[in-house]
Amino acid sequence: MTSRCTIFNRVANFCRNILSRNTTASNGEDALQHTHTQRDTSAAGKRPITHSDKEQTSPRTRSAKQTPKTASIKKTVRQSQRADSSPEKHPTMTTENNENITVIPRSEHTISRSDISDNALKVLYRLNKSGYEAYLVGGGVRDLLLGQKPKDFDITTNATPEQIRKLFRNCRLVGRRFRLAHIMFGPEIIEVATFRGHHDQNASDDKNLSSQAQNGMLLRDNIFGSIEDDAIRRDFTVNSLYYNIDDFTLRDYVNGLADLKAGIIRLIGDPETRYREDPVRMLRAVRFACKLDMTIEPKTADPIHHLAPLLREIPSARLFEESLKLLQAGQGYSTYKMLKKFGLFEQLFPVISSRFSENGDSPMEKIIEQVLKNTDFRLKNDKRVNPAFLFAAMLWYPVTEHAEKLSQEGGLAYYDAFALAMNDILDEQCRSIAIPKRITTTMRDIWLLQLRLPRRQGRRANKLMEHPKFRAAFDLLELRANVEHRNELQELALWWADFQQANNIKQREMISELGNAPTRRRHRPQRTSHSGARKPNKSS
Repeated sequence: MTSRCTIFNRVANFCRNILSRNTTASNGEDALQHTHTQRDTSAAGKRPITHSDKEQTSPRTRSAKQTPKTASIKKTVRQSQRADSSPEKHPTMTTENNENITVIPRSEHTISRSDISDNALKVLYRLNKSGYEAYLVGGGVRDLLLGQKPKDFDITTNATPEQIRKLFRNCRLVGRRFRLAHIMFGPEIIEVATFRGHHDQNASDDKNLSSQAQNGMLLRDNIFGSIEDDAIRRDFTVNSLYYNIDDFTLRDYVNGLADLKAGIIRLIGDPETRYREDPVRMLRAVRFACKLDMTIEPKTADPIHHLAPLLREIPSARLFEESLKLLQAGQGYSTYKMLKKFGLFEQLFPVISSRFSENGDSPMEKIIEQVLKNTDFRLKNDKRVNPAFLFAAMLWYPVTEHAEKLSQEGGLAYYDAFALAMNDILDEQCRSIAIPKRITTTMRDIWLLQLRLPRRQGRRANKLMEHPKFRAAFDLLELRANVEHRNELQELALWWADFQQANNIKQREMISELGNAPTRRRHRPQRTSHSGARKPNKSS
């Protein structure tokens, strides 16, 4: 009996101890709540938020801040940063802190990691595992949503360029206007940019961080911010979509997904201010509209025509790269027509636009339309295109017109006038678009061969075919024959087409049918008998 009471007493004491501990813990919980909250905030980068954590902390916040519009949006929030992150420098933005964000979960969008470059995934994962935010952004996300194959993959992060360079040995920092990190994987370059911020965040007067000209153009733009700031600083809504590698969600801050579905190119912010910051955005608006078969939103399109002269202040080397994207991306003909519509073409090619006719039916305008259509056709069939041939065809008639003028006014031989005309036209064109010398050299060869192709007698025809730029010169000859409709030019193009297909015997017959070429006397300085005497060979 005594032993049984002793057991009951021990059990009762044990229960009292447990109850007293729970009471003490509940009384101290309120006192430690603030400390625990700060500890959880600072440790957000050290451990992932679990499902139970979100159920305990987020419903009250969401019910207080959600509007009827945002309450209907399905949101998937997952925050994952590691121990080596620095959250005090790069705070992680969550959905609850921004009512304008739309988060599309993986089940509701079509982007798959299998369609993303392996090298881009390597960069995304390394940034993420190192405690930084990492997002695929820009044209890569846009093209993946449209079911197209992206040309390249751009990444944005809250890591600074210096922090990115520490993570990747194959990293190179480039850019002066805005510093970027290029991570090299052989021929593939993954471009990584830090979140851009607003200029009013810059408290110092350091011109290396931010600098703006009086006309509004940004000269320096190295101000970093949050992902929300970065989304607003981008140019067009369709380019401001973020794919999160941490939870595979798609983030939309500026209704870019709606514009993408509606086929609208819309500039973020005030269009005139954004165009003045970077006038190349006018060219990008036209390029995206033609490339994606979309329409430019009226407010975005209205300022373009009267702001087009701002392109003259852009470095000519940058405009050369933009001109290739405009005319050699597969939609060159439609882009050319839209550039003319907004007055942008004359800023890029003043030499050509000054010679446009009222009806648009001059040989120069016809050959430009035809060469752009041919370029689009070749690109759609995965054939190579040469920018030298494109520019040679576009500038052919300005060269010949200027050569005629120099020959008549200066009394020069046409060949000499033609050589001077090539120099003058190229110098004038390179003031707006800096065509590299490797391309202008090829253009000169194509132009000079146009003067040599009519002379086919003797061995000249075979020597011309051995010229490395013969095929390009023949293609230009055919274009000229199609737009000029001159009998002698059409016969010449047909002769060269048959000559290339003929065998050796047939080629000799074709050359013999031409007859002998008229003898052309070369004017050389007369030599005296003494100066003209052959010097003996010293070795003999």
